[in-house]
Amino acid sequence: MNEDSTEQYGDGRVAVVDLDATGWPLRPTRDGPRPVPPPGLDAYLAQRLTPPPWATDIVVYVHGWQTSQASALGALRTLMDLVERQRDEGAALYPRLRPGTPGHRDFAPWPVLVRWPSRSLPSLGGYRRIRDRAHAMGTEGHAARVIAQLLGYLDTHRGDPYAAPVLANRGGQYLHLVGHSFGCRLLCEAVQWAAAPPGGTLGWSMPAPPGRPFTVDSMLLLQMAAARDAFAATFTALAGAPLHGPVVATYSQHDRATGFWHLRAEKRAGIGYAGIGTAPAPVSGIRMHPTDEPYPHDTLDHRFVSVDASRVFTQGRGPAGAHSDHLRPESAHLLLSLADHSR
Repeated sequence: MNEDSTEQYGDGRVAVVDLDATGWPLRPTRDGPRPVPPPGLDAYLAQRLTPPPWATDIVVYVHGWQTSQASALGALRTLMDLVERQRDEGAALYPRLRPGTPGHRDFAPWPVLVRWPSRSLPSLGGYRRIRDRAHAMGTEGHAARVIAQLLGYLDTHRGDPYAAPVLANRGGQYLHLVGHSFGCRLLCEAVQWAAAPPGGTLGWSMPAPPGRPFTVDSMLLLQMAAARDAFAATFTALAGAPLHGPVVATYSQHDRATGFWHLRAEKRAGIGYAGIGTAPAPVSGIRMHPTDEPYPHDTLDHRFVSVDASRVFTQGRGPAGAHSDHLRPESAHLLLSLADHSR
């Protein structure tokens, strides 16, 4: 990580925020990473997270289990490369993202990476250790507040999302959250934690939630490491949280981490293996579409959407199985479809 906490990505840059085991941000120093002084948190965010003027969309990515710092950056780069390729090859599938389309804006995403210590032994004990760490970071620690503040800062500096007239594209930048594995839990904790003042964007049918500091246009949870009833038992506030778009979660029966390991750690299968179970709002179940098949608006326009990726996420070795097989063109297609329908 260099001094300004950004890394090169294509023609732009990836903004990188590193958290310690308590969920507090770290800053680079000559003596290695050190916690950001609490009075300096706002300045830290301001230095690293001002969206560039060329960006139309902001993609915040939080990685999951068994991911090093280098691997986390590599995963986000791979995902954004897949998005760029899919957008070029399947432009007709995303009519609102086409350059020069009347009433719409081009698609130029700015990626933001949130890294946290997720490494452990590939064992049941290691899985439990990182599960407990992710939970503690988001509840007893600082991660929920820090990531919520990060999102709120991005929302404040992404342009005025309410300047455009009703049913017209807004002038600000769209905000999309993407999590993998335990990173999904950190995002859910952050969005659930947030409160006041109001937000709202155009695109989806869900009303803008009152009394919230920011509004997220879509939330894509890839192979989430949490129990199937997590949205009904733990993340209960997401039904009315600062989300104007859907919560979309993928699952695959080839995912051993959220199947075999999660079943033994929590006595029940995880969302990444069996999909969303009960939730505070109805759950829509669909299959993951191939890259040449569009997602109609009404298939994604629900508060919770459970996406069966068992035919896509199939590859993987060792105890995790296909848990990390989410970096696929089909995932890029799903993310692009969410961005398109957010307009």
